[in-house]
Amino acid sequence: MGRRPARCYRYQKNKPYIKSRYCRGVPESKIRIYDVGAKKAPVDLFPFVAHLVCDEKQQISSEALEAARVAINKHLGKTVGKDNYHIRMRAHPYHVLRANKMLSCAGADRLSSGMRHSYGKPIGVAARVDIGQILLSVRAKDVHEPHVIEAIRRGKFKFAGRQKILKSLKWGFTKYHREDYVRMRRSGELAADGNIVKVHNRRGPLEKSALFLAGQE
Repeated sequence: MGRRPARCYRYQKNKPYIKSRYCRGVPESKIRIYDVGAKKAPVDLFPFVAHLVCDEKQQISSEALEAARVAINKHLGKTVGKDNYHIRMRAHPYHVLRANKMLSCAGADRLSSGMRHSYGKPIGVAARVDIGQILLSVRAKDVHEPHVIEAIRRGKFKFAGRQKILKSLKWGFTKYHREDYVRMRRSGELAADGNIVKVHNRRGPLEKSALFLAGQE
């Protein structure tokens, strides 16, 4: 028996059902890599970021998430080069999908028990997503904006339902708007720390404080 179509598991009908010591034998998620591309690129290198935002309350299987990741990675690898973007998958599949396996061979009606003991066995995992939830984000340079949008558009076809592509006003994967980010980096309030930024905590000796040496309180 193969996989059931994703339409059987598209909607959130049941309570969250996760892998535990009681729910054993759950197949591994198809998506194992959540960050692709130049994931160690410094935060200042990739200011542009676009998000794929879900517009429905639904479930997205791990197979669909992996298919979208591969499609986006393939397009960006061809167009902008593998060192010029960073994809981050933001939806994680933890919800276990079940199926009551039925026999479909000749004489199955004699062997199968119908709807008796019909609680299914785990067959896969899915992510439960809400309206307005970000499914994935891509950061890159400003010049590569059209390629990033096109790549996300191609990845969108792997999901059921409706999604929207949003261009963020923030700098990369940080929480600061572009103007605020530039100002705070110049003043020393923010310090680059890999692909994110650290906020100056205003502690320690004054002679070592970047803010104090820059003339701030």
